[in-house]
Amino acid sequence: MYRIALDYTPAFEQTGGIGRYARELTAALAATDSANSYRLFVAGAAKTQLSQPPAENFTWKPTRISAKWLARLWHRIGLPVPVETFIGPVDLYHATDFVLPPTRSGTRTLLTVHDLSFIRVPNTASPTLKAYLDEFVPRSVEAADHVLADSAATKSDLIDLYGTRADKITVLYSGVDSGFSQVSDPMELERVSVKYGLKQISYLLSVGTVQPRKNYSRVIEALSEVRRMGHDLHYVIAGASGWLEDEMLQTIERTGMNDCVHLLGLVEDRDLPALYSGARTLVMVSLYEGFGLPVLEAMACGTPVITSNLSSLPEVGGDAALLVDPYDTVAIRKAILELETDADRRAQLIQAGFLQAKQFTWMRAARQLRTIYDEMLRK
Repeated sequence: MYRIALDYTPAFEQTGGIGRYARELTAALAATDSANSYRLFVAGAAKTQLSQPPAENFTWKPTRISAKWLARLWHRIGLPVPVETFIGPVDLYHATDFVLPPTRSGTRTLLTVHDLSFIRVPNTASPTLKAYLDEFVPRSVEAADHVLADSAATKSDLIDLYGTRADKITVLYSGVDSGFSQVSDPMELERVSVKYGLKQISYLLSVGTVQPRKNYSRVIEALSEVRRMGHDLHYVIAGASGWLEDEMLQTIERTGMNDCVHLLGLVEDRDLPALYSGARTLVMVSLYEGFGLPVLEAMACGTPVITSNLSSLPEVGGDAALLVDPYDTVAIRKAILELETDADRRAQLIQAGFLQAKQFTWMRAARQLRTIYDEMLRK
């Protein structure tokens, strides 16, 4: 039996994709691995804030010191206090969120790098966060024994931008939770539409934190043209407030879309399947994504997808999505119109989407991760 630690902090404090990655991967490991002993490190938490561990061989290892303060102590000040001080001796430590903490010399280390958007599209990142990542992600990649990338695109970025050896990186795809399926119950669809003020409207949907990288401004511009052509479509954005939102808000005002753009903020996970199922189309034309989980969640719910032809999104969407240049507002408009006017194309993408989503499961990801753990620990 090996002692394996995972950084569960993103699952505890983040609502976006990285938080879901940590939650779902841990749950799948708990369902597939009873042979090893797992310790879940949670910065900024007390035991009273945590539920039962996901399985008998999983143990919470919380510390009240916040992730922000640990980052200051470990990375800014350089305090050489190993993470084992909080979790006890382990054979392998898996850092799930870009940066590796100090560890004891005998501990094997695995690092997940979700994307390198802060390099590829630097003007869309928070300056403070970018400066932190620019300094400490390459150090962590260099120090780690092995690195997980969310996609082949991210693996290529690690090789191109950091010079990381290809054999040091493994692509581990995320999965789609089984709770994402097409909602046909009219009462559930009604409940969610009333809850978010979407009753009796047709809408395009985007899911993700409000930030420039998500490219919401160009979608708003494209949709304003579609509406002028006689298509009564609204735009729903389900995502927490992020940073550098002013440009998007100005675009809403400039295009006269104030009554047609619905900023829902953070929505409950249990409401997402109905939001997807009620949408005409998911539009995820990000300038960069390390993976792009909403693409697959929408497909699993029977919603056609328009997505970007950049970074990882062609990998995720495959032939089951309409791919567009995210910098081309006209291309985005044409894609929206195609799915509104071509019923056969729409039906074809929906059926292809169901098949595409089935290829990505958290159980498959957990089994692959166990193999990686085993290979690392046998060295």
